[in-house]
Amino acid sequence: MSAVSLIAVVAAVIGSVTAIAFHSYMYGKLDDQLHSVVERAQRPPGPRPAPQAPPEAGPLGFVGGGGQPLGTFGALVGDDGAVTASKVVEDSGLRAQESAKPLTGEQRRALEEAAPVTGEGTRSVDLPGLGGYRVEAATTAEGYTVLVGIPSAEVSGALTTLIVVEVCVTAAGLLAASIAGTVLVGIALRPLRRVAATATRVSELPLHSGEVALLERVPAAEADPRTEVGQVGAALNRMLGHVGSALTARQESETRVRQFVADASHELRTPLASIRGYAELTRRAAGGREAPEPGPVTRHALGRIESEADRMTGLVEDLLLLARLDAGRPLSYGSTDLLPLVVDAVSDARVADRPGAGPGARHRWRLELPGEPVTVRADPDRLRQVLVNLLANARTHTPSGTTVTVSVTPAASTGGPVTLAVRDDGPGIPVELLPHVFERFARGDASRSRGAGTGTGTATATGSTGLGLAIVQAVVAAHGGRVAVESGPGRTVFVIELPAEEEGPFADSQGRDRLSTPV
Repeated sequence: MSAVSLIAVVAAVIGSVTAIAFHSYMYGKLDDQLHSVVERAQRPPGPRPAPQAPPEAGPLGFVGGGGQPLGTFGALVGDDGAVTASKVVEDSGLRAQESAKPLTGEQRRALEEAAPVTGEGTRSVDLPGLGGYRVEAATTAEGYTVLVGIPSAEVSGALTTLIVVEVCVTAAGLLAASIAGTVLVGIALRPLRRVAATATRVSELPLHSGEVALLERVPAAEADPRTEVGQVGAALNRMLGHVGSALTARQESETRVRQFVADASHELRTPLASIRGYAELTRRAAGGREAPEPGPVTRHALGRIESEADRMTGLVEDLLLLARLDAGRPLSYGSTDLLPLVVDAVSDARVADRPGAGPGARHRWRLELPGEPVTVRADPDRLRQVLVNLLANARTHTPSGTTVTVSVTPAASTGGPVTLAVRDDGPGIPVELLPHVFERFARGDASRSRGAGTGTGTATATGSTGLGLAIVQAVVAAHGGRVAVESGPGRTVFVIELPAEEEGPFADSQGRDRLSTPV
């Protein structure tokens, strides 16, 4: 398009210059012809006519002479500028007296209004019924003022023809240039499109995690360094080689780290179990014949040892689970009905929510379940852990009196995946923390201290490991689903989408009424 526009501008400039030059040349030739007629008018042949003779017999005697174009006229002008006599050559094949006739009144008025004065040069005048003329005023040897005009229609027609030809030729040239340019550019850019296709395929590869085999390369035909496109292709191949090496090194590093975490977690389970066992053995043996009754400080220390051992065991188990999920180890998939898992998890959360040995829970727990089973192909133990983490997260980071609602929407209602949502009306997740809630060891408190958890939806409960929501995301991703969170003051929703089982068995043939009541 740019090349065609440039060609159009160049053609317009050339055409304009040509038209102007042709206009000047043709009108110069016409004016030369007019000057020759004027010279004849200024020196008319024959003796000076008698005063009583008609004026047109003398001053206008030049009209109709040889060498004059058809349509030449002469007009005698009085002192007041009015045309007193006139002659127009209509047919050059007749004699001068038979081939000329006077101007009409309308033509004389047009001539009087636009005619030049003596010594002013030539001027273009339009006469009704006759067309355009080049007119010049002259004074004859007898002292008469005459106007001489020759038609300019032939020159105007030639100029119009030239302009039309230039426009047509330019338009045809632009059309041909557009077609040829499009074809040539398409052929020239075909290798570049193949280079772009290679870059597009690379951009669609999942490079952010896991083992990546970056095998895409620009074909050798488009990587010839002797051409500009080949230089681009060769540079892209070199870049892909460097990126592939970096991804391989990254994967090897991640594999070593994951293996170390898995090995360390596995090895730590035994000493942690031993610590808990010895602490419990010491507590049971206290007060017997072998050991005296421990004091309050010792009892408190034993309690703290058991508590911290339990916390460390949970951390080790979480790290081991994440390491296994990162390594892509398969889960125990099976046809699983979500509804019993949800009911059990909410019931357990309600029991854990009781303050001490009090009779009631601090939060309000609600279920919104469909009336029929909702089956997915999943690992029930891992899904139960997802529910436990989400409910513990809501219980820990919302104040007393908050309502926590768990809902399940079957695939038939969504037209897509099965949706599991955990919603609460707590204060919400801080805006600066919201993008990081699923990261490992993300905490709602900047100090990362135990017992200082703040804000609903954070990944840590009071004294927790900070891996709860990271496990939720990893487990859901391992099932081919996705998890998202939306939060604001008074509303926080964690939404899990899981692929529905195509033909899941119905555990309850009788069906169940939709449940939307407190548990």
